This record gives sequence, structure tokens and C-alpha cells, in this order.
Amino acid sequence: MLYRLIRPALFTLDPETAHGFAMRALKNRTPRNRASRPLAADGPLAIDVAGLRFPNPVGMAAGFDKDAEVPDALLGLGFGFAEVGSVTPRPQEGNPRPRLFRLAEDGAVINRMGFNNRGAEAARLRLRARAGRPGIVGVNIGANKDSADRVADYAWMTQEMAPLASYLAVNISSPNTPGLRALQDEGALADLLDAVLNARGEGGPPVFLKVAPDLQPADIDAIARIALDKRLDALIVSNTTISRPALKSRHAGETGGLSGAPIKDLALERLRDFRRATGGALPLVGVGGIANGMDAWERIRAGASLVQLYSALVYQGPGIARRIVRDLTYLMQRDGFASIAEAVGSE
Repeated sequence: MLYRLIRPALFTLDPETAHGFAMRALKNRTPRNRASRPLAADGPLAIDVAGLRFPNPVGMAAGFDKDAEVPDALLGLGFGFAEVGSVTPRPQEGNPRPRLFRLAEDGAVINRMGFNNRGAEAARLRLRARAGRPGIVGVNIGANKDSADRVADYAWMTQEMAPLASYLAVNISSPNTPGLRALQDEGALADLLDAVLNARGEGGPPVFLKVAPDLQPADIDAIARIALDKRLDALIVSNTTISRPALKSRHAGETGGLSGAPIKDLALERLRDFRRATGGALPLVGVGGIANGMDAWERIRAGASLVQLYSALVYQGPGIARRIVRDLTYLMQRDGFASIAEAVGSE
């Protein structure tokens, strides 16, 4: 209710400025009562994925908390897990402003941020400071735009972040770093994953791979085959899209990655593609256009063990995670499932 009242004022601000206000508000949020603490991992929506016990399957996607400043506050909002980043080895300014656009008429966002972040050392200090606290916090890792060896960047980031992360998400699917998506090509991907897995070593955290929705069938088959061969722990399907469905906003022509409601069908289709390509042998994280419990339930029934969102938070406010969790509990019971795990891939 409060967010609905203040949203018109927030929407008069540049989106990046408004995001700064949101970050400051979360930094001031303290776990003074049960409602603002991370959820227990023994509730009706708890699920085991990649050796981790998630209290519920609804996560905050990477991109919101780029520098690991507020993961515990996000968990306190009811998210079952939070993914911070993308973090690069060295600090990076990203692309020139304006680089973030609300498409309010479409319930969408276009961004061309370009992996702006304060670098690995800043994130490492914050993550080290929260060591021992409850909750699953993944670290999304990237490469610097001007790096001479991006594979080496990912390997170095893996080594540095592995001791501090519940899981690592290898992000090679952002459309805003030139040439990055080429790492999804079959030969390049195999080399990259070998470097990451070797850098992680024995006993390190699970490794997830985040892929783009703009893939051809042959790409999907190749990525699935390599992911299974390398024994990755999950695929995150998917990042933003460079495609443009019919949009109403005056910002529709901006370059960058499109997220939010307009990509829901594409992201769902891609999730189903990867479910078929992997034969259900690899956990999937469904991302893209999830705005309510029914969206999340549809993604779970299509094969996602976990789901993530970000753009819907812009339009619906900080109560969205708890609403989706409440709705998922009802939908799971309505459809006769005893657990979320039973519902995965059941459509």
C-alpha cells in the first residue's frame, strides 16, 4: 500500500536515481522483528537444489544489488535467496548515462548498464563481513569490458568469490558487454567452464551458468550437452533479450537488454527448450517476466526448480516476494502437490 502511494513520485525520477533511493532504504532496514528476518528453511516451499536448502524458490535476480550491499535486507523481504552482482575483477563505470529506462506502459525495463560495479575487492569485503549469517547469497561473476583475457577474468573471480558465495553464477549472457555472448559458443563455453571449475577446486560452491534467451535450437542443444558433461549445478534461463516484441513506450527503441512482462513468453519457451534438452537431469532457474504467483507456478510446472525476478519489483514494490510465496503455497495445495519439488516439470 505504501509503495503504491510513493511510486508516482519515484517514477518522476531518473530510474537510476530511484534505484539509489531504494538501495539506501534497504541499507537502513534492520532485522528488528520476525517479518524482516530471512525465512526458515523448513517451510512448505523449501526445496533442495545443488546441495543447498532454499526456504522458498523465489529469488532476487542479479543486477539489483551489484556490489553486495544489501543481500540480507533482500532476504528479509521474503526472498528465498539473493544473487548479487555482476561483479568484475576491477571496478568498472559501465556505459554512459542514460542507460536504464522504465517502459511503464509495458511493465518492462531496458538496460545497457554494462557491468557497472565497484569491483571484486569491494564485494569481497562486504561478503566477508556477513560470513556466518543465515540465508543463501549467490555471486554473479563477469569479466571486465577491456580485459585482454576474459576467461582468465572468470577463473580469477571464481577463485576469489568461491569462499564467500553460496553459489557462483557465471554470466556470459549480458548483451551490454561487446562480444560477451560469444562465450556461449560451443568451443568457447567448454574452455571457459573448464577454467572456472578448475579455479573452484574441490569442495567449492555450486556453479550455475546464466544463458541468454536469444538462442537458436543448435545453441540450446550444445549448451545443454556441455553443461551436463561438465556437471554444472544449474542453468539460469534466462537473461535479458535484445529482441523487441511490440512495445508501447516511447523508450522502445533504446538499445540494451529488455526485461519484464514482454519477455515472459520468450523466457518460458526457452525454459521449456532447456528442460527438453537436458531431459530434466539439470536444475533450472526460471527468470524473465515473472510478476506474480501464477507466473512463478507456470515456470515451476515447466521445469524450474527456482525462479528469480527483478523488473517486477520496480512496479510492485518490496512486498512482491512475500505475495508470490503466499500464492505459491495456495497453488501447490490447490493442485495437490505435497512439495514444490514434486511440481517441478509436471506440466
